[in-house]
Amino acid sequence: MTAIRAEGLYAYYGTTPAVNGLDLNVPEGATFGFLGPNGAGKTTTISMLTTLLRPTAGHAEVAGFDVTTHAAEVRRRIGIVFQESTLDLELTATENLRFQADLCGLGRAEARAAVAAMLDMMELTGRDRTPVRHFSTGLRRRLEIARGLLGSPRVLFLDEPTTGLDTQTRAAVWHHLDRLREEQGITVFFTTHQLEEAEHCDRIAIFDRGKLVTEGSPAELKSVIGADVVDLRTEDDRLAVDLLSDRFGLTAESTPGGLRLRVQDGASMVPRLCTGLGLTVRSVTVTPPSLDDVYLHHTGTAIRDSGSGARSLDSLGEGLR
Repeated sequence: MTAIRAEGLYAYYGTTPAVNGLDLNVPEGATFGFLGPNGAGKTTTISMLTTLLRPTAGHAEVAGFDVTTHAAEVRRRIGIVFQESTLDLELTATENLRFQADLCGLGRAEARAAVAAMLDMMELTGRDRTPVRHFSTGLRRRLEIARGLLGSPRVLFLDEPTTGLDTQTRAAVWHHLDRLREEQGITVFFTTHQLEEAEHCDRIAIFDRGKLVTEGSPAELKSVIGADVVDLRTEDDRLAVDLLSDRFGLTAESTPGGLRLRVQDGASMVPRLCTGLGLTVRSVTVTPPSLDDVYLHHTGTAIRDSGSGARSLDSLGEGLR
């Protein structure tokens, strides 16, 4: 079954396409990520899928309903967590959730039970009467996810769900999201430029300049790159470049940290290099393909975890092509 489907979806701002002919199929119960730098068109896509923005052209369905002609039906079946916080800081956690329950049309008894369940699920029960202004950024994000789950949505949309969170808090948020999907079987659709977040996905769509460039599981996408990166420092790196070429048929790039080369199955190749070079090897590391490598391969730019956008392929050096 398909939770989200888009065909030829466009969104223009003036004459500029922010989303350019998107085709998409997200299966029910999947964690699906849109991976791309800021400005790629991810938020515009999520705005169309959640009925906040009318598509310029094309067709999209969420939970079996057209986002344009049956927007109200779509809204009844989705939850949304925005990139920017929309909590009322003067209200308590419980009051924020009860207000959302009213908007979802829940009766008093049903709302009370749902609010209690969400507070418990996100481990906020002990803070239910605390004004949100006293919450940390991580606690606020957990409360926003709890709010998005009121009304038992079939699809939960999250726009950059862990922006501004430290590594430990980010991991805690994903622990809750993973448990939620396992327990309730909902579809999780999120946008991100954080590479480590994309590893949580069943499937990833790499998005660049308004276009879906490629799609697949993290393992499938990395398999396209294939080769591992080996960083090597020897007693004589200049001589090592020639020896690597003559004895192994490998091309090495000089870097500030030594030599860099790409090889298949780096873990098994390293012992051969260390014994076959005839030079003292002072250090060696093997790095398997990353999603940053995948993005670089398909778009010519690399996503920076700082969220500052992308960097040119040329600035990364020819050895990473």
